[in-house]
Parts: sequence; C-alpha cells; structure tokens
Amino acid sequence: GRVEFGRDYKNKRRIIVHPLDESMEPIEYLIPKGKHISVQEGDVIEKGEFILDGHPAPHDILAISGVEELAAYLVNEVQDVYRLQGVSINDKHIEVIVRNMLQKVEVTNPGDSITLPGEQMDRSEFDEINAKLEAQGKTLATASPVLLGITKASLQTRSFISAASFQETTRVLTEAAVAGKVDELIGLKENVIVGRLIPAGTGGMLQRIRGEAQRRDEKILEDQGGTTVEASGVAEEVAEAAEGTA
Repeated sequence: GRVEFGRDYKNKRRIIVHPLDESMEPIEYLIPKGKHISVQEGDVIEKGEFILDGHPAPHDILAISGVEELAAYLVNEVQDVYRLQGVSINDKHIEVIVRNMLQKVEVTNPGDSITLPGEQMDRSEFDEINAKLEAQGKTLATASPVLLGITKASLQTRSFISAASFQETTRVLTEAAVAGKVDELIGLKENVIVGRLIPAGTGGMLQRIRGEAQRRDEKILEDQGGTTVEASGVAEEVAEAAEGTA
C-alpha cells in the first residue's frame, strides 16, 4: 500500500497505509516519536516490509508473511550471531531446529473432522486427517501454523518417550498413561532410548518392510471383511534376517 503520515496523537506519530486495492480499508499505526521510521510519505510498501528499525516479533512474521519467511528470518538471525564470531555453520543444522519449532498447527475450522477449533496437533497428523476426509469426499479441516519455543516443541512431540527424556519426566509419563498413548517409535531419539535401530540406513529398510507388510495384511483383511492384524510372519522373518546381517 501507499504510506501517508497523519496527525500526531500525543507523543506518537500516525502512519496510514492505503491499500492499492481501493475496496480495502486503510490501516493505521501509532508509533512512538523516539522510534526511527524507515519509510517516507508516498512510499509504496509490500506486505511484510518493515516500517521501523529494530527486531520484528517472529509471531507477527508468521501471521503476515507465512512459514517460509519466518524460517528464513530465524535462520539468518542465528547465522548472524555465529558469523560475528567467525564461525561457519551450514544452514541445514539450524533449519532442523526451526522445523521442529514449526511442526505444530492450530485448527481454525474442523470441517467434518473430529478435531476442535483451537486444538494444536502435528502437521503430519493434520495432513493424515485431511487425506482421509478427502478420500471420503467430506469437508476438509483448515489450520494455521504455530511457532513454539524449543523447550515446548521438545515436550509436545508425538513420542512421549522422547518428551519424557527431555524435561518434566513425571508429568509427561503421567499424562501419557492417563491418555493411554501408544508410542509408535517413529523418530531417532525414542528408538535409541529403547535400544532399537534408528529409522535410517538398515533400520529405515526394516521399518519400510514392516510398514509394507502391515499395509498388505490390512488390505487382505479388508477384502475378506476382517479388521486388522499384525505384520505377516513372512515379513517378520525377512525383517529379522535383515537385522541379523546388520
């Protein structure tokens, strides 16, 4: 939109942004006079551009510009700190942390699902729910991304074993017991804790074999009108043989 300076209000300056789309209402900002304003009268600014010097709130970047812009901002801010010390770090290490901070979504419209408005869940779990709704021809749920701190993100993983190994062990295990949770041992951390192969390399192959066997058995039972069953004996033998050679 186009920037315009309005009348000052007490000790604050008034900035009015007139959207280029005339059907939209102008937006006003009241800014303390001590702050340095980086725009001039008549400037045309894009959505997400900064009009003040300083550090923006990450939640505001997420709400206005989206997940990708926020992820890029967080990575650059962390890299700036290390570059000042002459330390070179590949972006992928920071991106792994940022990805975990952005793994949750908040349901805004449940559609035909059994979720509730305001409920937070993993993005992968939300995608699974929507995939089932789409296959059944029902109304899809909608959600907005949520930014969590690294401590909260670690405690809100789908694996209660992983969460319990980090902090608040008693609370995490108590809540898991009351809710009757089942840990499917999908991630690296929980597999290391219970002494299994991690789901990478040989362990990843075994996990794919078991998953494929489970899907095949479920398909056979669906065709026969049954329910579900554990992975077939043949697949288990193959998995055990592969594990023995690892």
